[in-house]
Amino acid sequence: MSDLEERTDDEAPIAVLGIDLGKNSCSLAGMDATGAVVMRKRLTRDAIVAFAATLPACVIAMEACCGAHFLGRTLALHGHAIRLISPEYVQPYVKAQKTDDRDAEAIAEAATRPTMRFVSLKSEAQLDLQILHRVRERLVNARTALINQLRAVLLERGIVLPKGRVNLMRRLEELMAGDPAVSARTRTLLADLHKEWAGLDQKIKAYDDELAALTREDEQARRLATIPGIGVINATALLAAIGDGSAFAKARDLAAWLGLTPRQHSTGGKTKLLGISKRGNGYLRKQLIHGARAAMPHLAAKPNPLGTWLQTMLTRAHPNVVVVALAAKLARIAWAVLHTQKDFDRQALAAA
Repeated sequence: MSDLEERTDDEAPIAVLGIDLGKNSCSLAGMDATGAVVMRKRLTRDAIVAFAATLPACVIAMEACCGAHFLGRTLALHGHAIRLISPEYVQPYVKAQKTDDRDAEAIAEAATRPTMRFVSLKSEAQLDLQILHRVRERLVNARTALINQLRAVLLERGIVLPKGRVNLMRRLEELMAGDPAVSARTRTLLADLHKEWAGLDQKIKAYDDELAALTREDEQARRLATIPGIGVINATALLAAIGDGSAFAKARDLAAWLGLTPRQHSTGGKTKLLGISKRGNGYLRKQLIHGARAAMPHLAAKPNPLGTWLQTMLTRAHPNVVVVALAAKLARIAWAVLHTQKDFDRQALAAA
């Protein structure tokens, strides 16, 4: 272990403490006000809390990874300023070969940079809402995989079913009630898959009802849900991801964080715009695009500035491109609703 493992009282106080989180043990690197490393330790998560309680108030930096929000909230109770950093922004500060001690030092150094971007510390309520969305998404993916398997099994037996989940369920029930030209073993398997599908539908509906109840109870969620293309799913997903939106200085910052703005590859004074960056929260970006796709026909038919903008875009760009552009606009509108703490105004949407 390094000679800096133990810190004596005559050493400079720690101004920034970088923590490289691990499953059981974590590496710590303490820097003084000049940026010099004055301490290195290796502690368990529980020992970190006890150690931080003995330190004067300082900046504690960690990578925004699993467990960082809980530990950050715990350490903040001792008066420390918590800074969470995206791992991709820490990587350039790692010197020489990668070790846990080097990672902790790089985290501490990155936290001192004036232009560094930090991740907002999520509350327990936000994490609960995020987990709810993650579990629901896993069930939706499982249901999609099951439906695809059902189609493949029946297609191999010459039974072609129509597109659409509702049509498939109706046709499958008719086949099960009749006498399909399949073996007895296949009929048993189809019955099991049908039962599993019904169970997934029931679980997903229960989560949807819970999200709807949360939306009715939360004022910000109710405001967001009134925006066309942002219903219960998107409203609660936005609150879970960004809270009140205070981490973003302007609406475009949110759209850029969601990866809905073009990538740039510019040099020599020549600006070249490419496809969307697809950075940030992929789940939320996907949901916003789905919402924009559902709302676009209705919005494009309206005789207002937004409808005119959509109609003009559709004449010169592919509909999929227009959908993404509309999703970016809806994200900016959502930030404005959260930032102003005012009810959504459809007239403002028309002038957006």
